[in-house]
Amino acid sequence: MAIDESLAFRPVRIAVLTVSDTRTLADDRSGDRLVERLTSAGHELADRAIVRDDADLIVARLHAWIDDPQVDVILTTGGTGVTGRDVTPEALARVWDKEIPGFGELFRWLSYQTIGTSTIQSRATAGVARGTYVFALPGSTGAVTDAWDLILKDQLDSRHKPCNFVELMPRLSER
Repeated sequence: MAIDESLAFRPVRIAVLTVSDTRTLADDRSGDRLVERLTSAGHELADRAIVRDDADLIVARLHAWIDDPQVDVILTTGGTGVTGRDVTPEALARVWDKEIPGFGELFRWLSYQTIGTSTIQSRATAGVARGTYVFALPGSTGAVTDAWDLILKDQLDSRHKPCNFVELMPRLSER
């Protein structure tokens, strides 16, 4: 589990979607944290948006980015809790072809190290939709930091061994 420095880094194009009824670009700290992390790692911010906690609005934004060849990965933040307004996992389930259950499981295991049993309230999840990776992260800055630093930073680095998500990108749409 290491970065093979002999390989060339291949940046990916990442869109960031904040799901919130109250956030704006001026106070979207979790979205800002993701943008800072992904650009510092050498990736490209493909787009950024904020939508309300409404499954139809989330699905529409996801479809637009999934159909955009300039977007390789979508990171969502917010709407993964258990309250009535938290609908991001349900929206993702409407667009993806395959779920990546290990992402949510690993996120909660890692999060447990920081917040203990409170991690059970997170429904962080991931999947692949028409060749695009889609990750749903909780809305807190701590959660997006943990998800990026402890999982996504390595899995979105083409040099990470023994394997990574980037090397699978050309094959995601095969049938």
